[in-house]
Amino acid sequence: MEGETSWVSHCPDYAAPDMVDFDSFSELNDEDNREASSVHVDLILPDDLLERILAYLPIASIFRASCVCKRWYEIVKSTRFLWNFSQVLSQKPWYFMFTSSEEPVGYAYDPSLRKWYSIELPCIQTSNWFIASSCGLVCLMDNDSRSELYVCNPITKCCKCLQEPPGLKFSDYSALAICVNKKTSCYSVVVVKSKQVPGNFFQWDLSIHIYDSGTMMWLTPLTEVLTGWRGGDESVICDGVLYFLIYSTGGGGPDNRHGLITYNLSSRSSDGLLIRTFIPVPCSLTCGRLMNLKEKLVMVGGIGKPDRPDIIKGIGIWILNGKEWQEIARMPHKYFQGFGEFDDVFASSGTDDLIYIQSYGAPALLIFDVKQKQWRWSQKCPVTKRFPLQLFTGFSFEPRLEISP
Repeated sequence: MEGETSWVSHCPDYAAPDMVDFDSFSELNDEDNREASSVHVDLILPDDLLERILAYLPIASIFRASCVCKRWYEIVKSTRFLWNFSQVLSQKPWYFMFTSSEEPVGYAYDPSLRKWYSIELPCIQTSNWFIASSCGLVCLMDNDSRSELYVCNPITKCCKCLQEPPGLKFSDYSALAICVNKKTSCYSVVVVKSKQVPGNFFQWDLSIHIYDSGTMMWLTPLTEVLTGWRGGDESVICDGVLYFLIYSTGGGGPDNRHGLITYNLSSRSSDGLLIRTFIPVPCSLTCGRLMNLKEKLVMVGGIGKPDRPDIIKGIGIWILNGKEWQEIARMPHKYFQGFGEFDDVFASSGTDDLIYIQSYGAPALLIFDVKQKQWRWSQKCPVTKRFPLQLFTGFSFEPRLEISP
């Protein structure tokens, strides 16, 4: 394929053998791809300084650097290098796009180098699994029994299978979230289960289950019955607080179909009934997506038409300040039109300062930089839609080398 390059390296000790079998795809011009003249820095720089320099490179460049010479290879695989890597600023989040509805295959987009890489995710079996990410780790849960859970690093392919969560074997709705402590590298996984009370459409059993990687045990600190509301599949953890969307079962108006409730993971308390933490959404939403951007809760949602709430007239981005939503951006109409046919549901996720948005019906990927307030398209994905019902979805994650489950 035109524009295809190969990413090949020796296999550092901390990586699985298939970690380096990435194919990259880019449509950058020759000027963008022009390599700088080689300089024999290995002859003039001490190891510690060279380690710090290499640690600031994008992930892809680090792998290429390990192929330069034996000395660079030894540096990149060293424990001290991983420590230096963990101290630098976070890598820009990548976006993995599933290009098949039946198989978990796809490409990962690197916004720093504006390239797509063909990578394989460990453990996952189908693209409709529940997926959550935090600080380089990705948590996967099957969509059938919801009892298979894995935590992995997509870059190094290190993976761990978690014990089956307690509670209902089969729930009507489930939400998945993960949070990594950057200081200790320990992590917590949260599964929120929601099931209709038999014979009562308006009441739903809701339970919260928390896995602690330090104790390797599950706890169920809360079970509650919601009346007029049910849980869904959207949740995220920000600054020690679990946020998840709930959906009306009482036939309310279009402006009262969704809501947000919170649970403090640190104190294991909701200050009474969960519904007391209720925060209304800012408008009539057709699709709400929650994400953690620098420990702030951000929501991306489709804005429904007043007379036809199931039809999107635009997409907005809000940040939660206390219990008030502040709109920070709205997708310009030219980008909204650029997706072509846009369903009332879409994929959106993000971390750090980047938010990714894509339609299920096309491989187009739009990026919003929260800090710079800029919208831009990614490089064209190296896959085209082959048949009308082909669907695309995805998730974002932070590429890191030093973190493992």
